[in-house]
Amino acid sequence: MTRYQCLTTDIFISGEFSLIPVRKEDRFEIMKMRNEQIFHLRQSEVLTAEKQDHYFNTIVAELVKAEKPSQLLFSFLKSGEFIGYGGLVHINWTDKNAEVSFIMKTELQGQYFENYWITYLNILEKIAFEELCLHKIYTYAFDLRPHLYRAIEKASFKEEARLHQHCYYDDKFVDVVIHSKFNEYGNV
Repeated sequence: MTRYQCLTTDIFISGEFSLIPVRKEDRFEIMKMRNEQIFHLRQSEVLTAEKQDHYFNTIVAELVKAEKPSQLLFSFLKSGEFIGYGGLVHINWTDKNAEVSFIMKTELQGQYFENYWITYLNILEKIAFEELCLHKIYTYAFDLRPHLYRAIEKASFKEEARLHQHCYYDDKFVDVVIHSKFNEYGNV
């Protein structure tokens, strides 16, 4: 298993759930999820196997080598089985903040959406605040999935901003909602 240079460990566990550096073996499942859920992602085109391979062989391969990578991507596992992926993206090492990214298998959303989001955020928070000593993490979401905000707020994120009619989606302008959580560990 690969480890990011900026982290002291390569596995973060909470009960039966874990985050590990994104595995190359999960790349096509990630591609499938991203293509199925493109409507709420900042992804402009459908991914292909060739593009996904290129991304993992170039971008992801370089992230693990960097002292201060622009993003940290993780496979999200339940009892060792891949159920989603995400990480900290757009990391600003100077201002000590990062955007949260996460998607789970489409077929799991109906039954587990809130539970998996909260569990994922709780594990990711430990990485962001305890390992990386970031000051703030935040979500940036098109206002298309109100059930997302319930999960995020249950994980103690607070709505910080609403960018009105900020993105053009499905022939109309939609808001972007930003939720944030600040480091309460006192180690910034």
